[in-house]
Amino acid sequence: MSDISSDYGYICSPMNYIGGKYKLLSQIIPLFPTQIDTFVDLFCGGCNVGINAHANKYVFNDNLLYLIDLYKAFNNSSYEEIIKHIESRISDYGLSMTNNEGYNNLRRIYNTERNPLDLFVLVAYSFNHQIRFNNSHEFNNPFGKERSCFNPKMNKNLYAFVNTIQKKNVEFTCSNFDDFDFSSITKNDFIYCDPPYLITTGTYNDGKRGFTGWGIAEETKLLNLLTELNTRGVRFALSNVIRHKGKTNDLLTAWIENNNFNVIHVNKDYANSNYHTINRDKQATDEVLITNYQPQKELALF
Repeated sequence: MSDISSDYGYICSPMNYIGGKYKLLSQIIPLFPTQIDTFVDLFCGGCNVGINAHANKYVFNDNLLYLIDLYKAFNNSSYEEIIKHIESRISDYGLSMTNNEGYNNLRRIYNTERNPLDLFVLVAYSFNHQIRFNNSHEFNNPFGKERSCFNPKMNKNLYAFVNTIQKKNVEFTCSNFDDFDFSSITKNDFIYCDPPYLITTGTYNDGKRGFTGWGIAEETKLLNLLTELNTRGVRFALSNVIRHKGKTNDLLTAWIENNNFNVIHVNKDYANSNYHTINRDKQATDEVLITNYQPQKELALF
C-alpha cells in the first residue's frame, strides 16, 4: 500500500470525526509557519491536521480518553498486529453489514474490557463510523446496518495513518484544553485549535455524553487562553465558524477585531479574502482560520 492515502497528497485519518478538516487541508496547511518545533493539536479529534503538519515534535491532545488510548495503540502496535486484531474480531463475532447481534456483543465486550483496538472495530461497523459515548462512558453508537463495515478505504487510511504517525516524534495527552500544560511552550512552538463550534450543534458538544460540553463559558476560556499565549509571542491558528444558518458568533468576531487577528475564509464555497472587506450571504456557513501571525503563503490560496 502507498503511504499516501488519497489523491490530495494528505494522510486521511481512519476515524470519521465530526468536523474533521481533511477536505480543507490544502487550504489550511500552507498557512502554517514553516518552522515549528512542537506542534500542539489541542483538540486533535481525528488528527487530520496534526498528522499532516510539519514540525519536529507533535502533541495530540483530546479530552476523550478512549480516543487517545486508541491512538496510543496505533502508535505502539505494528500495522500487521492491528490488522490481525481487526480480522480476528470480525471473524469471532461474525461482523458484517447485517449482523446487529455480533456488533452488540462486541460492544458489550469493549465496554467491559476497554481494549482500544476494539473501539476501532466498533467504529468501523457503527452508524456513520462515528464515536459516541453515554454518560456512563459506555460506547453506545448504534449499528450501521447495511451501511458500515471495515472497508478497503478505511484499511488504506489506517495503513497510511499508522505508518506515518510511527515515523513522527509524537506524544498523546488527554485533558480539557484549559487544563493543558502550556508552561514549556515557547515562541518556536505552534498551537492549533479546532474546538467544537459555538453556533453549530453536534453530539460532541452537547455536554450530554459524559464529557465536557461546549458553550459560551468554554468559548470565552479558549479565547482568553489564546490571548494570553499571544502576549507570550506563541503562534496559534484557530479554526472556527463566524456565521452559520443565520447565526453569528459575536463573541468571536469581537475578539478578532479587538486583537486585530488575521482571518482567512477557508470554506470551499468561498474565495479566500480578508474578513474585514467582504460581504457574505448571511445564511451561509462561513468557516475561517484565525491566526495571530501573517501567513506567508496566503496568496497561494487565490
